Amino acid sequence: MLFRRLITPFAVTACILSLAACASRGDNSQDRGLLGGVFGGGGQVSDAPEAGIGVNSFLWRSSLEVLSFMPLSEVDPFGGVIITDWYANPEIQNERFKATVYILDTRLRADALSVQLFKQVRTEAGDWADAEVDPATRIQVENAILTRARQLRIQTIQD
Repeated sequence: MLFRRLITPFAVTACILSLAACASRGDNSQDRGLLGGVFGGGGQVSDAPEAGIGVNSFLWRSSLEVLSFMPLSEVDPFGGVIITDWYANPEIQNERFKATVYILDTRLRADALSVQLFKQVRTEAGDWADAEVDPATRIQVENAILTRARQLRIQTIQD
């Protein structure tokens, strides 16, 4: 009798819990509580986009537009790197340029952009030798990219 009195409540509780576990319930994120947020099932929802490039899209697009006359060697939209191949102006055959653009942030800011330019000149022997790039040229390219990025942003806001 004592055994029956102790076992019966446990058996009834086990049956109720088993039935409760089988109940279907819609996905209600408000009921998930702390454990849902800790283990990724609930909590705050991010306003950030789930997919896309990991850099500022205006800087990215403007960099590609400004450097569009140069052949592209490598492009990484997630890392924000654009590397061009060597480009020689058809009018000046004895020098060529190469550019590397780094987009460092998701915000449209001047310090989110880094441009490196490389120059080579043809020697008398016909080989290519590294040469110094005028710092003003790098600044002009950066300013052209930033100006175009601002124009693209304004167009997007107005549309």
